[in-house]
Amino acid sequence: MKSTPEKTCIVVGASHAAAQFVVSLRQGGWDGRIIMIGDEMELPYHRPPLSKDFLSGDKSHDDILLRPASVYEKAEVELKLGVRVEAIDRDSRTVTTDSGEVIAYSKLVLATGARVRQLPVPGADLDNVFYLRDATDVRAIKVSVAPGKSAVIIGGGYIGLETAASLRKQGMDVTVLEAMPRILQRVTAPDLSMFYKRVHTEEGVEILESVAASEIQETDSGLKVLTGGDTNLDADMVIIGIGVIPNSELAEQAGLQVSNGIEVDEFACTDDPDIYAIGDVTWHYNPIYDRHIRLESVPNATEQAKTAALAINGNPKPYNSLPWFWSDQFDLKLQIAGLSQGHDSVVIRGDITGSRSFAAFYFEGDRLLAVDAVNRPREFMMTRQVLTRGQTLDKAIINNDGADLKSAIV
Repeated sequence: MKSTPEKTCIVVGASHAAAQFVVSLRQGGWDGRIIMIGDEMELPYHRPPLSKDFLSGDKSHDDILLRPASVYEKAEVELKLGVRVEAIDRDSRTVTTDSGEVIAYSKLVLATGARVRQLPVPGADLDNVFYLRDATDVRAIKVSVAPGKSAVIIGGGYIGLETAASLRKQGMDVTVLEAMPRILQRVTAPDLSMFYKRVHTEEGVEILESVAASEIQETDSGLKVLTGGDTNLDADMVIIGIGVIPNSELAEQAGLQVSNGIEVDEFACTDDPDIYAIGDVTWHYNPIYDRHIRLESVPNATEQAKTAALAINGNPKPYNSLPWFWSDQFDLKLQIAGLSQGHDSVVIRGDITGSRSFAAFYFEGDRLLAVDAVNRPREFMMTRQVLTRGQTLDKAIINNDGADLKSAIV
């Protein structure tokens, strides 16, 4: 393909959103240069397996690549890996990298993602204290993984629990510390927290709630996690997973509108018509829930990337996707459709107290908001369709595990 010299689209970031965007942009007819700049020295890869199959060793690095190098070559995408963009000059329409290189753009796409939230306690920077955000983190963790060794995981969200499951399956002694009264408190209902605590306990993971780490100390035998109370824990390694922060500083320094992420419209465009933003870093409007949200979600990153590519190629189509997520722990596949925030009731379909298969439906009044489906793909798929169409489900029917789900659609 012969490129038009004056047309250059620069993508800052090289993860899910960026990898989808560059392919979609070229497939949509862009005939200029495409430059993808990423600060990791490797091709874009799937991040969800990092705390699961990649950590457990079930998948290699090649297994988790989003696309082989040949795809970027075919699409004539110029890769600048191990490079960080330090500044955006909107007047001259250029970016400056950490090596001092200045590159001009006609369109700029920010896919800068998010970074881990640091734990503000003494000792968080000691050896064998890890965060888990990228492949380099996991490689470092894997060096210290061995049966019989012990790990303390600080943070009882999905990343912490997925990591706990992966380490436990490899024969490690694992303790999870959660500062809030229950694990998964920010993202799910109490019934789900109790369920996951039960399963992890059954699998040999110790869950400590309402316990916060106050300091990490180095000892002759390894590490000690202090909690400021009676509970102090010895460990061979500590893994911290207490959330992420959007990488919106570059946009903010360039004078773009930033709140809880980079503000974009329904076409993933910022308040500068030549700059777009996609993925975890964006603060965007979701018409299904009639509010602005920021999502740390692979499906969201992928759909926003397609939206931005269409808009840049002159075929704008508003973003209107339903949020959905997943989490794998032990023999549990959790699939989440929708957003449960604001719910006032939860209807459970199946046995949540004694089995490992059920679906929890979240309602605001009679309006269906979301479902958490554990080993229930049918409930997940149907709820996705129902929510996308703006429908709801009859509570009495879905509460009966033997009832036909289709008959519940209202």
